[in-house]
Amino acid sequence: QLSEDVERVSENPTDEREGEMEVQEDASSVILPDSELGTAAPSLRFSKTCLKNVFSVILLFIYLLLMAVAVFLVYQTISDFREKLNHPVMSVSYKEVSLYDAPGIAFYPGKARLLSCKHHYYDHIPPLINPGQLGDIECTTQRINYTDPFTNQTMKYALVVQGPRDVKKKELVFLQFHLNGTDQDFSAIDYLLFSSFQEFINSPEKAEFMKDCESSYSSWKFSGGFRTWVKMSLVKTKEEDGSETVEFKQETSVVNYIDQRTKPRSDQLFFVVFEWKDPFIQTVQDIITANPWNMIALLCGIFLALFKAADFAKLSVKWMIKIRKRHLKRSRQVMNHIN
Repeated sequence: QLSEDVERVSENPTDEREGEMEVQEDASSVILPDSELGTAAPSLRFSKTCLKNVFSVILLFIYLLLMAVAVFLVYQTISDFREKLNHPVMSVSYKEVSLYDAPGIAFYPGKARLLSCKHHYYDHIPPLINPGQLGDIECTTQRINYTDPFTNQTMKYALVVQGPRDVKKKELVFLQFHLNGTDQDFSAIDYLLFSSFQEFINSPEKAEFMKDCESSYSSWKFSGGFRTWVKMSLVKTKEEDGSETVEFKQETSVVNYIDQRTKPRSDQLFFVVFEWKDPFIQTVQDIITANPWNMIALLCGIFLALFKAADFAKLSVKWMIKIRKRHLKRSRQVMNHIN
């Protein structure tokens, strides 16, 4: 019987296949209820997935915007740093002192003669007893001859006088010059100020010292027949290479001198007063406000934010692609199940 059954199957294989197909069609033709297929759950799951995708897209655009802002901040930070390096800020500071280093006052009197020189205090200058006559010279003076630093041919004669020191007592130096006659229409005496009279005294080459001073400092004039009041202020400038230069600023006021001598004279009298304007030494230096460490820290923070944003964007894209694939797979499964 077994051999007969095997022979029957081998002879009629199509009949069995048709029977199996009928069974499958009968099974597929059965309509299952909604509770068994779960049609409500996929629709709810689809709405949640859609909301998540929309939220992810919005969040991705926000992070892209933040990345653009970070890139702009990097560019702006580097530009500001270069601008501050090329344009340093000038810093001015003031230091109060009670005593100055006595400055040197170099006069170029020419044919004029020094009649008197005195130190006075508290802005009190007593009236002249014998104007035009030789008086007391109580100042420390030094006479020096040197060649002109600009021509190297002309010999120059300078009278160097020690300037005032005590700014609290308002120390001043009062000088009187006399010029017997001149061929010029205007009579004036040149002078220049340099920072330290003591450096001039201690200098082994005083002629070279004066040549350097004349090359570095500006010169001024005061006229005959007037009392010229000079108020000095000291300015120190620090250069980029660390060196320090000193210059003087001065305010001058001129008062007419009334010559009360009995006989009219053809000679000229010169009166000049030197004192400090205030007890503050002004220091000027260039400061670069750009701090490289602050810029490096800011750039590190910006680049870290960029990397984090890029990493989050990459994960968001991967997650969206994964959710999309999962949704398509579930849709195909449901359609296949329904079919």
